Amino acid sequence: MKRNVTSEGAPTGLEELADGVWLLRGDLGKSMNIYFLRGPDGRVVQFDAGTKSMLRANRRVAQDFGGIDRIVLGHAHADHRGTAPGMGPPVYIHPDEVKDAESDASIAPYMDLSMLPVAATRMIYPFMLKRWDGGPVKVAGTVEEGDEVAGFEVIHFPGHAPGLIGLWRESDRLAIVSDTIYVIDSARLKKLPPGQASVPHPAWAWDHQQAKESVRKLAALKPQTVLSGHGEPLRGEDLTGTLLTAADQH
Repeated sequence: MKRNVTSEGAPTGLEELADGVWLLRGDLGKSMNIYFLRGPDGRVVQFDAGTKSMLRANRRVAQDFGGIDRIVLGHAHADHRGTAPGMGPPVYIHPDEVKDAESDASIAPYMDLSMLPVAATRMIYPFMLKRWDGGPVKVAGTVEEGDEVAGFEVIHFPGHAPGLIGLWRESDRLAIVSDTIYVIDSARLKKLPPGQASVPHPAWAWDHQQAKESVRKLAALKPQTVLSGHGEPLRGEDLTGTLLTAADQH
């Protein structure tokens, strides 16, 4: 079958955000993000797996890349594992996420949706999480802080989920962080003002105070680009102040 690729060998329709980093958007308001990373060895790794409705597009992208080496999940929440069970490549995740990844529950046991301040979102999220979820994931292996993935260093950012990880590339100060930060207000289903970030709402958190410490840990890296699990990239010469402000709120 013919591959639909650009002159750089990347599938058409993807956004190239940095050298060897592409984004597939999908689902609600195109706010769910799946990243594709081409490592120094030329192999392609998928980071995060979006929602179930993105499966067809995800499969097309994988085919047009000529195959994906593996899928690495930032964490096991329903809107990040959605396509993984239907893709085929081996799935890797932090050891502290394996149990939730292999569970058939769409809502993590530590989530408390009653904490959400808006009644409409309290009512709709259980249905949305079930719709987003692709079901249990067969975990092939694990990754931990200090490991290498496609030329990036794995960083552990616990709090929103116990085994949440991000990827860090020192050469261009690029962090891909799953839900370590949000650039949307998930409690009210609206975007934050451009250039702002937040710690995910406590309703979603395994340990909200630890989530704030993880944002401070991210700030200490002094990133110039932060790519999160939802919404637009954060960019700036030094995003430390933006991230510390986010950690001090909520």
